[in-house]
Amino acid sequence: ETAPVPPQVTLLLAPGCHFCEDARAELAQRAARGEVVVELEDADSARGRELLTRHRPAMFPLVLVEGEWFSAGRLPRRKLDRALERLAPAGRGR
Repeated sequence: ETAPVPPQVTLLLAPGCHFCEDARAELAQRAARGEVVVELEDADSARGRELLTRHRPAMFPLVLVEGEWFSAGRLPRRKLDRALERLAPAGRGR
């Protein structure tokens, strides 16, 4: 039996953004624990521009969980905990 794949979190980053660095550090820790798979995307890349056009965040970073809007600006850690708990396969982390 294969292990379940953790939820994918996409982080859209802008240069010089302290909220971006904070979110990157937090998500790196969670990825190291196997809670998430993190995809980093630069706002200036082709995909980054497409995500900006689609989601129009008021602030950076834009955070998507499983491809869906999650947050923009400071990463809401408790909200992320709840979202990851809902996405976790039954019995995992209990």
